[in-house]
Amino acid sequence: MRNLIVVLGDQLDRHSAVLDDFDPGQDLVWMAEVQTESRHVWSHKARIALFLAAMRHFAEDIRARAWPIEYLYLDQHPHPDLASALADTLTRRRPHQLVMVPAGDWRVQTQIEAVCTQAAIPLTVHPDRHFIAQPEEFSRWAHGRQLFRLEHWYRRLRQRTGLLMDGRQPLGGQWNFDAANRNAFDARGPGLLWQPQRFAPDALTGEVLSLVARLFPDHPGSLAAFDWPVTPTQAQQALEDFITHRLPLFGRYQDAMWHSEPWLYHSRLSAALNLKLIDPLTVCQRAEAALHAGQAPIEAVEGFIRQILGWREYVHGLYRLWMPQWLEWNALSAHEPLPAWFWTGETDMACLHQVINQTLQTGYAHHIQRLMVTGLFCLLLGVEPRQVHEWYLAVYVDAVEWVELPNVLGMSQHADGGRMASKPYIASGRYIQRMSNYCSGCRFRPDQASGANACPFTTLYWDFLDRHQSELASNPRITPQLRNLERLDPGSRQSIRQQAEQLRKQLRA
Repeated sequence: MRNLIVVLGDQLDRHSAVLDDFDPGQDLVWMAEVQTESRHVWSHKARIALFLAAMRHFAEDIRARAWPIEYLYLDQHPHPDLASALADTLTRRRPHQLVMVPAGDWRVQTQIEAVCTQAAIPLTVHPDRHFIAQPEEFSRWAHGRQLFRLEHWYRRLRQRTGLLMDGRQPLGGQWNFDAANRNAFDARGPGLLWQPQRFAPDALTGEVLSLVARLFPDHPGSLAAFDWPVTPTQAQQALEDFITHRLPLFGRYQDAMWHSEPWLYHSRLSAALNLKLIDPLTVCQRAEAALHAGQAPIEAVEGFIRQILGWREYVHGLYRLWMPQWLEWNALSAHEPLPAWFWTGETDMACLHQVINQTLQTGYAHHIQRLMVTGLFCLLLGVEPRQVHEWYLAVYVDAVEWVELPNVLGMSQHADGGRMASKPYIASGRYIQRMSNYCSGCRFRPDQASGANACPFTTLYWDFLDRHQSELASNPRITPQLRNLERLDPGSRQSIRQQAEQLRKQLRA
């Protein structure tokens, strides 16, 4: 055998570089379903099912090409983890080399490297063309910089790709239309919404759903609403559905939240992108085409493209640059345990109850629900960052470590001390009240920081500023919030400290 070509569960790119010169006479595609990839974090049933269903559809495509493939099914082999399964294959097959693109999880990459070293089999790692920028380009851009800012990287990629450009200048006269993309709904709410296209499980996916229900009955989440795209054709259909029905209002309401409306105007493409069922540059170009066709305004298209061309490429570059040390950073010395009800949604805080239950039902929450509800609460409470990271990696169907870890440990929890984002994203309960209707009917009052009806977000917000005042004093983006803290009288600050500590004690119990 010439090449053993390893394809992992988040590498389902039919145009991957590892397949470029595939020779059916001397090469073999190798894929494996293993228990530890579902258990190293307590994975949501829908997350497990999505990976397995997409992997099995990829394998069917390989077989349709009449290419040889060794596919290890979860309940049909004895190997508990990827390393032992791969080691056995290398012993039996003895290929000249193992070929892959970089794993999306540092842990998995180091395991594969160790197995190859032990077996004395050369490992060749090809560039992953799925990404618009390679890690080497990002490393060159990052070299010598004291500050890493998304906007600088985003502009570079705009100029290189030509997306939303008019010559050397940004289309529309400005790089960023974020100021037009922060609207909340009025009291009437979003009104009638066009629901995202659903993908009813076919026979192959149905087998996976039954398998997951049987093998992982104690895992969190539900499979009842499973309707995710699991093939490139379905991913393309999901893209067209978004462009036609939701992109025009995506920008304006991308930060808004509304009770019992998980999708609103969001694309629902992150899972398909992260499993590499659809190409990110193609997605961006399709959105740009919608702008030029008059289907969507520039603020919506720019906001959407910035999430993919800007943010997604930015976190990928940082992950490759800073792992594995990122896992150990804890700049704010946060050591509280994750509240147990993050796995059940059983809390009387209406916003957290809504977002966590939505997550358990669907495996999905949009970026503001993640950043400014669940993530914000953990940041303000002082939860140990690694526990927060492991929860996000477990519960969201689109979670692959390269994209999830930077978003959680950097953007959400500020565990890196500002290496990735310029300030901790903190707010009181009033932000949630302004951007959603979650507070309607909740027993807690977002405008109160102490007392029986005080919103825990508001209590913990002021307590966070109080506890970290000296560390944050040099950050100009936090200065206005610290000035507001100074306006509180000493008695109020003491009451807030006491209430915050009492809240932590209750949540530790």
